[in-house]
Amino acid sequence: MSIRFNDQVVIVTGSGHGLGKCHALEFARRGARVVVNDLGAGVDGSGGGSDAARDVVAQIEAEGGEAMENGANVADFAQVEAMVSDVIDKWGRVDVLVNNAGILRDKTFGKMDLADFAAVVDVHLHGSVNCTKAVWEKMCEQ
Repeated sequence: MSIRFNDQVVIVTGSGHGLGKCHALEFARRGARVVVNDLGAGVDGSGGGSDAARDVVAQIEAEGGEAMENGANVADFAQVEAMVSDVIDKWGRVDVLVNNAGILRDKTFGKMDLADFAAVVDVHLHGSVNCTKAVWEKMCEQ
């Protein structure tokens, strides 16, 4: 027996590459409409662009699924709120949130400066809080 997500809407943050991409593809294969959220930055959080998210959306659509891309920076609550608003406008609901976005500053603690530490915490911790807060009321209503 396979778990299905037909007619459910799933937001996967950081889903342009790696585990997030795998999550997005599998949810789509199981019938979900998927929001492929990716800032398009490098592993260290630098740069940006929508190519990675666009490629995952194209793969989902090529396999018969339904998806939309979004480049919101999860560390910016206003961008996250705008993403959730776009999702609600398009599909009317959010059923699942996968807080997967993350960056890596590949340094030992002794070599990491506080700005690098703050950037990691901002994406990993605040990003998860921002996304959860932005969908909370809608998911509770549902």
